[in-house]
Amino acid sequence: MFFLLVKSRTICRRLPGTAPVLSRSQHTAAERDSPGGSDTAEKPRLRAIDLARKIRQEKAKTRSETRTQDRDPPVSGSQQRVTELKRFTAQLQNVHPNVLAKHLHRTLLYRDKDVVILNKPYGVPVREESGVTTVTSVLPVLCKMLDGLKTKTDTELLPCLGLEKDSSGALLLARSEAVLEHILSLSRSNQVERKYWVITVGVPVPSEGLIDIPIIEREVTGPKPHFKMTLSPLFRMNEAGDGMTKVRSHRQAHAAATKYRVLDSSYGCSLVELQPLTGTGVKHQMRVHMAYALACPILGDHKYSHWSKLAPQKLPDRVLKKLGLEQSKSRYLPLHLHARQLALPGRSQSDVAVSCPMPKYFIKTLNRLQLTFPEDKNDE
Repeated sequence: MFFLLVKSRTICRRLPGTAPVLSRSQHTAAERDSPGGSDTAEKPRLRAIDLARKIRQEKAKTRSETRTQDRDPPVSGSQQRVTELKRFTAQLQNVHPNVLAKHLHRTLLYRDKDVVILNKPYGVPVREESGVTTVTSVLPVLCKMLDGLKTKTDTELLPCLGLEKDSSGALLLARSEAVLEHILSLSRSNQVERKYWVITVGVPVPSEGLIDIPIIEREVTGPKPHFKMTLSPLFRMNEAGDGMTKVRSHRQAHAAATKYRVLDSSYGCSLVELQPLTGTGVKHQMRVHMAYALACPILGDHKYSHWSKLAPQKLPDRVLKKLGLEQSKSRYLPLHLHARQLALPGRSQSDVAVSCPMPKYFIKTLNRLQLTFPEDKNDE
């Protein structure tokens, strides 16, 4: 028995110069690491978690390289300001009609069985224009949203009072032809009250008043002939220069009256409340009255800041500094004309009164110019 135990231990003892005994897993690893291993062993199967990690790393690297390219060359403060203006003002132009309809539905200000009041964004025309998404073009879709997408409806939405493409704010729509005629009748008798907020370059003097000067369209001659609205006064200075002389009105001139009130002024600019008193209004009435009657054009009004040419608005240096712009970039400034308040008698119920929040670019400009305004919880 003792002899057998000794023999067994002798057999298990490793002899000098022999290879160590390996387990199955150790043997496989050795083959993989050895130069003579097979190709399959050299490239182990990639696990799903490792593949996902590799893809994330590649995406992160690509984003990092993109950000580096965007930063080179360095972007100036003026360029950043231009980018900001583009972001705030060029969001809903040329979008799919359903996108615009959803935005208008989400920012709805008021609705009842007779009228709907929308918050029209900057740069979106109300009436039809070729190749451009307009408010009118999406009204059928918006009408279905208001009445329920699964409900068949004969209701229509009709624009009542115009709002320029480059204006923003409260836009009134009628829900039938009868309501439309009723609202137009109220407007002609000045029973529809519309108040606009504008930022002007210059401070109107006096700070409150009424501009009652007819407006006419005239051709501007020069290298680039074009048409503009301008003043057609009923009075002019006499030859002695000590009084006024009445002149005959032009048959093509339109009566136009605008009430104005300065809300605040700073750095040579003003926040002004305007109220047209001419029924359905005259084309570019407020812009012409501010630029040519008070010599305080609206900020971003590149059309009426000059008479004899078409060029970007020229701004004082201190205004450019506060806005963070260079003169060569002033063409990116949007028109700061916002339909702030709308009120009209109710057709079959109480009166309608709506205050429309200001767009972000408008508020940014107010802050930069340190212009204050009456607080409103609806403002963005």
